[in-house]
Amino acid sequence: MFVDQVKIYVKGGDGGNGMVAFRREKYVPKGGPAGGDGGRGANVIFQVEEGLRTLIDFRYQRHFKGKRGEHGMSKGQHGRGAEDMIVKVPPGTVVMDDDTKEVIADLTEHGQQVIVAKGGRGGRGNTRFATPANPAPEIAENGEPGQERYIVLELKVLADVGLVGFPSVGKSTLLSVVSAAKPKIAEYHFTTIVPNLGVVETEDARSFVMADLPGLIEGAHQGVGLGHQFLRHIERTRVIVHVIDMSGLEGRDPYQDYLTINQELKEYNLRLTERPQIIVANKMDIPEAEDNLKLFKEQLQEDYPIFPISAVTRQGLRDLLFAIADLLETTPEFPLHDIKEEEAGVHRVLYKHEKQEDEFIITRDPDGSFVVSGEKLEKLFKMTNFNHDESVRRFARQMRSMGIDEALRERGAEHGDIVRILEYEFEFVE
Repeated sequence: MFVDQVKIYVKGGDGGNGMVAFRREKYVPKGGPAGGDGGRGANVIFQVEEGLRTLIDFRYQRHFKGKRGEHGMSKGQHGRGAEDMIVKVPPGTVVMDDDTKEVIADLTEHGQQVIVAKGGRGGRGNTRFATPANPAPEIAENGEPGQERYIVLELKVLADVGLVGFPSVGKSTLLSVVSAAKPKIAEYHFTTIVPNLGVVETEDARSFVMADLPGLIEGAHQGVGLGHQFLRHIERTRVIVHVIDMSGLEGRDPYQDYLTINQELKEYNLRLTERPQIIVANKMDIPEAEDNLKLFKEQLQEDYPIFPISAVTRQGLRDLLFAIADLLETTPEFPLHDIKEEEAGVHRVLYKHEKQEDEFIITRDPDGSFVVSGEKLEKLFKMTNFNHDESVRRFARQMRSMGIDEALRERGAEHGDIVRILEYEFEFVE
């Protein structure tokens, strides 16, 4: 399993503002209030798209903001709700809240959706506030702010492409050149002890996951060397890229290496031979490699494509990556029964006691002013239209009913003291 991770910011759309309006028509005495409600803000929704393999798109766009709803209009017309923002993610994506570390969703099936940031509801127009005691209210709400949060996306993917070959044929070097992976590279056998994975992106913006798997040797299917660990990973890949050292510097025959590795794959699991294979003739920058490649092509009986490359000088890499991406588009996924057995776990539901959040918190600034904060209070504040005196009086009543006035007095607030909410300042009036 390879975990690709990215942190992004999401914000639901704000609701549209309600309107203060009155019906003024000829022959309609006492027309009354006629301000419409604002529309709902857009939700930000993640949707699984099975064609995606990696989170590479989120490296370039990390902010997702839903559109706000339309404002209410006169004649009692409501604003239109904004269209939800759909963000495509690959199957296998786990969505986590960055602050609480709580898992919001585990997205696995094509088309599955989850709302990660809710849009705010539209503010009410003055039509909603009419009462027999106040038949012509000059009160309207601003739209509710959309939910905003930082979330972490984790993608647990299976590698699309597996690099196979004897130790020290240049698999790690190849992976380090075509992706951002930084595997350990050294001149001794079995440098790679665990599979290294990297996201590879071609020039035409296709991407796939490539795994550099531990070197395979004769007898691997019986557990010799790192055999079993290696083969368990290779059977999950869709395309096998067979890397062969064409220079022969290790004193081995390239064709014999090729036969040995393929025999090991066959001995372990016959179904591995169903995978499409691409042969990579590496180390072509060494003089003897050309003659060895010519001989190898004469000996090769299978009709596998051969790509002469040099991972060090980057010769031939562009064509190789295009060929791999093309092959992946036509290769289906191979269902594996043992993965389900491996990953079947017990699912338990955890019930937690959650402490109720304080409705507001009062602190003091160094200049002596009082700062009142709290999610519920700040939402009410943002939804208050301060252009109308009635709306301001309504907000003052809401603060009083929450007990803020009393709490300020207890903290020593006196007539004329400065009280701050967000970046706005007010005077405390007795």
